[in-house]
Amino acid sequence: MDLRDAGDPVELGALYAQQGADELVFLDITATIEKRKTLSELVNRIAHYINIPFTVGGGISSVEDVNTLLKSGADKISVNTSAFKRPQLVNELAKEFGSQCVVLAIDTKKEDDGEWYVYLNGGRTKTDTKCFTWAKQAVELGAGEILLTSMNHDGTKQGFALDITRTLSTQLTVPVIASGGGGAMQHFADVFETANADAALAASIFHFNEIGIAELKNYLTERKINMRYNRP
Repeated sequence: MDLRDAGDPVELGALYAQQGADELVFLDITATIEKRKTLSELVNRIAHYINIPFTVGGGISSVEDVNTLLKSGADKISVNTSAFKRPQLVNELAKEFGSQCVVLAIDTKKEDDGEWYVYLNGGRTKTDTKCFTWAKQAVELGAGEILLTSMNHDGTKQGFALDITRTLSTQLTVPVIASGGGGAMQHFADVFETANADAALAASIFHFNEIGIAELKNYLTERKINMRYNRP
């Protein structure tokens, strides 16, 4: 996996909040594979500098893990591999903290048979489970949001995966956040207008100042797409 240093997460988090981002998602993408927990100390530092909802994920496998992160300043947590391996974890977390706190992250890839499959461990491990099947099960167990990342599109800046995003957003009862592929303002309009996504997540285009958050929100507002306006 080709990882690129985009800067200090505390500084960037504060900057995005100031620029009008609606929410911040911090995912420690190597936490599961390296068998370590998301750094609660770092979460605490970021939380002190932002005034927007803050979702944290990576290496979470128990109620105790979530308790630590919420006390450190997270508003919501994201689970991925650990939830897939033990689905009851979703139910345990929803019962303890409420569904609104539990975001299920799914890394998915469209294979040659035309189906979208679930991948684990930061996209390293393929499963035979179809994306929609797992998403539906997780919502029934108590997941309050789905963070859907298309591995086919991630990093390409060629647009979001409209088909699988639309499948989940129109057939599930919880918000779906589209992730992977955002590279132009039109891509965001497409994922809202065509795929019915409730939110769209992007990283590098904001990290490297290719698109401004305020600029993007103004563009979408002009397209008559309802925006939440965070005012610092």
